[in-house]
Amino acid sequence: MRYLGLELGSTRIKSCAINSEGEIVATGVHEWENQLVNGHWSYSLEQIWEGVQHSYSDLCRNLGEYPETWAAIGLSAMMHGYLAFNRDGVLLTPFRTWRDTTTGSAARKLSQLFGVNVPLRWSIAHHYQAILDQENHVRNLDFLTTLAGYVHWQLTGSKVLGIGDAVGMFPIDSDSLDYDSQKLNQYQNLTGIDMRKHLPRVLVAGEEAGTLSREGAKLLDPTGHLQPGIPLCPPEGDAGTGMVATNSINPRTGNVSVGTSIFAMVVLEKSLTSSHPELDPVATPDGHPVAMVHCNNGTNELNAWMGVFAEAVNLVSGKPKVSTDTLYSVLFQETLKADTDGGGLTTCNYLSGEPIVRLSKGHPLIIREVDSRLNLGNFLRSQVFTVFATLALGMKILHEEGVKIDSLAAHGGFFRTAEVGQRLLAAALDTPISIAESAGEGGAWGAALLARSLHTEGSLSEYLATEIFNQEKQNVSQPRQEDKEGFEDFLARFVAALEIQPEIIRAMSDTTATGNM
Repeated sequence: MRYLGLELGSTRIKSCAINSEGEIVATGVHEWENQLVNGHWSYSLEQIWEGVQHSYSDLCRNLGEYPETWAAIGLSAMMHGYLAFNRDGVLLTPFRTWRDTTTGSAARKLSQLFGVNVPLRWSIAHHYQAILDQENHVRNLDFLTTLAGYVHWQLTGSKVLGIGDAVGMFPIDSDSLDYDSQKLNQYQNLTGIDMRKHLPRVLVAGEEAGTLSREGAKLLDPTGHLQPGIPLCPPEGDAGTGMVATNSINPRTGNVSVGTSIFAMVVLEKSLTSSHPELDPVATPDGHPVAMVHCNNGTNELNAWMGVFAEAVNLVSGKPKVSTDTLYSVLFQETLKADTDGGGLTTCNYLSGEPIVRLSKGHPLIIREVDSRLNLGNFLRSQVFTVFATLALGMKILHEEGVKIDSLAAHGGFFRTAEVGQRLLAAALDTPISIAESAGEGGAWGAALLARSLHTEGSLSEYLATEIFNQEKQNVSQPRQEDKEGFEDFLARFVAALEIQPEIIRAMSDTTATGNM
């Protein structure tokens, strides 16, 4: 029996086929990128389905066949955001992604109203901001969902969502494992809108969430080989599948995902004593409370510089294009030869706004003082440090709250290069970082594991511990004192440099407005 997992990430749509033991038998991938549409970061519906189909067909080519069926299918996607449809299923406004920072007024108001932090990217923040902005489409809303919920709906006809993604649409009651009824009433009193009528039904891991329809089979596999009737598990956000893929669903465990965005998830023993705007209340796919530190800006700036280096290498060598994996593998090793603080270089990777530090916009920065030591290793080490810097600021709050963390598991393609990312992340968070052999597969594998859980007995935790991770090899990196001290020096410069960002935003806005150079 084979199971299919599909995850729509920020830069890649990845599909993953596993056997009954959870072993990966084939993968497929499609590269894509968001666009800024009328001030909102977005992907078109056409892009979504083109990417899903290409990723699936790539998997089938690598598998050597186009299957007629799967034992079960799991879906995952970048969390939250805003996909609003009318009663005819027509999209009312272009998809607004997690990356949007346009919902500040709504998020502040709802955080005060609910008494819990409502992040900018939450669906309800998008909805209320649209009301505040008097957008006409709001009056025609019939169904509001996330990207994972949308793809699942189109494949099955079922308007449902896994609890780990649903908590990013509207606050969840951890006892009832459903939307918080008191807060729904508060929102209705505020807006006159009963969101119960517009949100997907909440499900937890292990529950069936519908079956693949005939139309859905054609959407996923236009060749016509795939047949309807396949069961699907509840669709989840990439945070939820990341927790599954790293077996980080028990209290005092957590995981870090590094990609276009970067976030850490820590499963709590008990609720936090107070609300923090830097921490998002989330949930595991089976409903346990989680504190999340989510940063909009991850590896985008580093990836851009790697692209520049690739151009230079290819131009000089005149040889076929160097692969991205090769470039990262070779250049990342230079960071271990660098000065521990990055040679006094200060970099900031803010391509977009960053809610944790209360910036609605951002500009990448490279600051070099007279006595800074500019070389390749120091430059790259500072670029890796800046990927982790904002996350470290958020994690400090968890430590101040007394949250105990036994281990953090890292995952994502960023960690394919041995040692470097893992070692520097351990220094940045002052926490042991483990990486499993399967870490590079990430959420698509996690989605496939959730699909596999439909055919198991017992809890999700028991299934993962006894059937999937019972023989998994872990590589653990302990924080090194010299790396910790170097990162703290870098972080102090990074925080100081944040004061420059508002002035750059103002200056560049003035330049754009006047047309002056």
